Amino acid sequence: MAFAREVFDCARRGDAPMLAKLLEKGLPPNLRNENGDTMLMLASYHGHVDAVKALLNGGADANLRNDKGQTPIAGAAFKGYQAIIDTLLDHGADVEGASPDGRTALMIAAMFNRIDIVRQLIARGANPAARDAQGNDAQAAARTMGATDVLALLQAGPSA
Repeated sequence: MAFAREVFDCARRGDAPMLAKLLEKGLPPNLRNENGDTMLMLASYHGHVDAVKALLNGGADANLRNDKGQTPIAGAAFKGYQAIIDTLLDHGADVEGASPDGRTALMIAAMFNRIDIVRQLIARGANPAARDAQGNDAQAAARTMGATDVLALLQAGPSA
């Protein structure tokens, strides 16, 4: 258990060289903690692009969800990490990254007025018209949270 905790702490800290070494020695790249978080989820959520690259290059699945159904790309969108989003997408992550309730990475970025990430996700193929289980799209998410910059962008359309 202590070893497993240390491995997950390496991901949280972004210790890319140690993660790469452990993967080379046979550490399963999709190992999960008690919450179902993979090392990739933790590295993505904590903003460690080099650790994300090491894990993806070591075979980590960019689309594995935790026990709450969250994806690494959704976590990166929530936290505002553009470089991690690009890295995940370059390694096969689903651009929508929808949770079980249908909330996409784009909706999450829209909620928090992350205009650069909204642009990035749309440029990489995210669907601004996608709807969650309640029928809300990215515009509704932005409107609900008072994310005026993103709302204006989405209302102006994809060429804005």
